[in-house]
Amino acid sequence: MRIVLITPYGAEQRGGNWHTAARWTGFLREAGYEVEVSTEWNGAPADLMIALHARRSCKSIHAFAERHPSRPLIVVLTGTDLYRDIQSDPDAQTSLDLAHRLVVLQGRGIDELKPEHAAKTRVIYQSSPDNPHQPQFSGPFRVLVVGHLREEKDPFRAALASAYLPEHSRTQIIHLGRALSEEMARTARLAESKLPRYHWLGELTHEAVLEHFSRADLLVVSSVMEGGANVICEALAADVPVLASAVSGNIGMLGDDYPGYYPLEDERRLAQLISKAENDPAFYAELVRQGRNRRTLMTPQREASSVRQLVGEFEARAAQ
Repeated sequence: MRIVLITPYGAEQRGGNWHTAARWTGFLREAGYEVEVSTEWNGAPADLMIALHARRSCKSIHAFAERHPSRPLIVVLTGTDLYRDIQSDPDAQTSLDLAHRLVVLQGRGIDELKPEHAAKTRVIYQSSPDNPHQPQFSGPFRVLVVGHLREEKDPFRAALASAYLPEHSRTQIIHLGRALSEEMARTARLAESKLPRYHWLGELTHEAVLEHFSRADLLVVSSVMEGGANVICEALAADVPVLASAVSGNIGMLGDDYPGYYPLEDERRLAQLISKAENDPAFYAELVRQGRNRRTLMTPQREASSVRQLVGEFEARAAQ
């Protein structure tokens, strides 16, 4: 079976969509499928299309459906799809209608869909390989923020929280990610100059990011909207607990009862949780314990099996 996998961002962007596309391509090729990855479908022969992002990939989705209406079309929904675009954007809404199967990347994503769309939806958690943790028994309490600097990520919330930490705190905020505008870059540089605990390292290779995870004490995910943050998978794979904004996409990843949520855009509460994680061993241990429980949903073996089953549904149907 020939599969075309559409992702709106190429490898040079180093974003979450690209990493998802790369993993899924590997899983499918290992299972014997022929997979071509592209940012836009050029009309090349394909038996099945997988498209990441209902709105950004709409041109390819609509063209494939028009030329091959009976061939399987799978659309993977991102955070901006679920929590913004499908509410108002006609192209994204049409993509939902055209898809034979929809995929959401965390358990609460399906709640955002109309019944007719939810009925054809599968939940597939993303994953990251085990990343042995290298605990640092001295030095700073390392808090990571990982992601490109854009409004949807509320990227400076941890930086703002650092101003409310106790004077004796050993916390250092380490922010990894590229500024997607000059305004974001200026804000990051200003934050560094005003907030001594905040350090913006810019864009690093994925290997370097994983190395930071292996030595981190905590991850902050401050997103306004999130489809299923792969950085959460990477943190849990390194046994690094997470503090997250209490938005649907983060709750869908970490579970309803996870104790590490703070109200969206509330840097004072985030500072309290960072301080508690640094100074309360029982609280930190509970974050780790619950993270390990959720990690079982996010292993490469489980994701690979789910992706192959997704494609296999249509192979089995064609063989009947």
